[in-house]
Amino acid sequence: MTRLKTVKTNFTGGALAPDLLGRGDLRAYENGARTLDNVIVLPTGGLARRPGTAFVAAAPGPGRLVLFSFSTDQAHLLLFTDGQVQVFRDDGLEATLPTPWTLAQLKDLTWTQSADVLLLCHPQVPPQRLARTGPGAWTLSPWVFAAEDGKSRIPYFRFGDLSVTLTPSARSGRVRVKASAPVFQPGHDGQPLRIHRKPCRFAAILSPTLAEVDVFETLPDTDPTVDWDEAAFSPVRGWPVSACFHQDRLVVGGSRDLPNRLWLSRSGDLFNFDLGEGEDDEAIEFAILSDEVNPIRAVFSGRHLQVFTTGAEWAVTGEPLTPQAIRLDRQTRLGSRGDRQIGPREVDGATLFAAADGSLREFFWTDAERVYQAGDLTVAARHIAGQTVEMDHDRRRRLLLAVQADGTVAALTLYRAEQVSAWTRLVTAGQVLSLAVVGDTPYWLVRRDGAVWLEAWDDGFQVDAGISGTAPAPTARWSGAGHLAGRTATVLGDGIVLAPSSVKAGRLRLDRAVRAIQAGLPFTHRVEPLPANLLAAEGQGAKARLLAVTFRLKDTPVLKADLGRGALEVPLRRTGGLVLTEAPAVPFTGDRRLTTLGWPADPLKPAWSLADDRPLPFTLLAATHEMKVND
Repeated sequence: MTRLKTVKTNFTGGALAPDLLGRGDLRAYENGARTLDNVIVLPTGGLARRPGTAFVAAAPGPGRLVLFSFSTDQAHLLLFTDGQVQVFRDDGLEATLPTPWTLAQLKDLTWTQSADVLLLCHPQVPPQRLARTGPGAWTLSPWVFAAEDGKSRIPYFRFGDLSVTLTPSARSGRVRVKASAPVFQPGHDGQPLRIHRKPCRFAAILSPTLAEVDVFETLPDTDPTVDWDEAAFSPVRGWPVSACFHQDRLVVGGSRDLPNRLWLSRSGDLFNFDLGEGEDDEAIEFAILSDEVNPIRAVFSGRHLQVFTTGAEWAVTGEPLTPQAIRLDRQTRLGSRGDRQIGPREVDGATLFAAADGSLREFFWTDAERVYQAGDLTVAARHIAGQTVEMDHDRRRRLLLAVQADGTVAALTLYRAEQVSAWTRLVTAGQVLSLAVVGDTPYWLVRRDGAVWLEAWDDGFQVDAGISGTAPAPTARWSGAGHLAGRTATVLGDGIVLAPSSVKAGRLRLDRAVRAIQAGLPFTHRVEPLPANLLAAEGQGAKARLLAVTFRLKDTPVLKADLGRGALEVPLRRTGGLVLTEAPAVPFTGDRRLTTLGWPADPLKPAWSLADDRPLPFTLLAATHEMKVND
């Protein structure tokens, strides 16, 4: 029989998938855990209970959250719901505007921002321009492409059979144009086209082969011609899928009917897509030609212009990009999700994107090979982060927050240089629908029992959907909890954990009078280790018995531990006990050793578990295990 003493000094491996329970040879196994719920791994290796959330507003319904950031000190939160957008600043509603997108279309909405203008794209809806025009003043309008001398500088494309001819009845003014085959549709009405490269516009659609057209420049003749094209974006051909700004150009990636095509505007003239004579500052247009036609899902401005399609990842290079000096190279063959839009995010020089296989990938440039690679960030935690529907990055906490299809949030503490890559799972009483980080504050949109709430992370809160307040004199009656009506709230009063209170008509009636409260919905943090790694001692198949475990804690007032015989309260101080209902909990920093007896019936069951739903802080720095092992 062997006696072992192991010290778990950090949790930088994060929560590992059950598939890795037999991989004691991995470094991640030594630094990982089986369950990490509602905790965040710290860059120094320990873990802490996640922040709670403050209630901001009741939402009109499900939707998407979008950051609008003019500068580091001027940021707004946009809440897009069915047919409208609400603008919030400093948790207050600043404006509400009607929008053309339905709830079902929001999952395919993309956006990019320049200064005080946000450009929004959807393949079924004309692209829109959301602009802040002054303090509290906002407008939403369709894109307006540049025009010169009456010529619209939009992209054009020749759709359909190249042998189809158009025959104009006259060379100028309003003329009738007859097509040799059915090509005209009602949606063409009012849209631009070109005949012999001369600008025209549909005035009326008379039949699939006959239309009235306004000609703005005299045509060379009235003979049948195949030299004609129409607007690349229109109600007939669909609208842009994605956009970004790169090297002082507006880049449009894909449209509904031209899914693998890229358009780059003129340099410094963002809505001018005139190809001109191919001069250095003129617009650029090309298709991604490969063995497959893979629709573009996103374009992103990083070290190079990065293009994410459903089948591969590409880099567009050129310093600077010009019509004569541009190169397109495929980098990896993973592909992005095609069923919804999940915008890439830049983290420490790498671009994180949601791959078609359900993983989250880190697209980064390698100087040695001079190519991009796409490492899998979720290979060890696919059970937590395998169904991402949205993501954003909290730069202050260095957290990637990925909303999952089941309403949980996967949180990744990522420090590449320090080799910290740790996933945890965040759970609340409801389903998280969307998430965005505004400044230093993550916001999430949560459906709770049919209601949808907007909430903000708050480091001072230990409850969700919480409210706080102070009174000049102790009182047992508090108002302002209307959103919690009919629910039972967890309450912290003057630092004391009070009895849960039923909320009636937005009011709380406490069991004692207090000057300050924090009330909201409880959430439970849970930490469970992986099975003991016995490979180095007796080999796989050996049996282990936990004799004792020592927890090193920081600023933790109470501890509830289960060492196999049920959860027990653990005194952390020799004086004061655990009478949390009589005096404020006093934070404890130090070691607490617990002993246990008996052999475990299931060797894969966690040797211990720490779980608590009380609204109090919790930080675990390390754990030391003392075990006996035999064969």
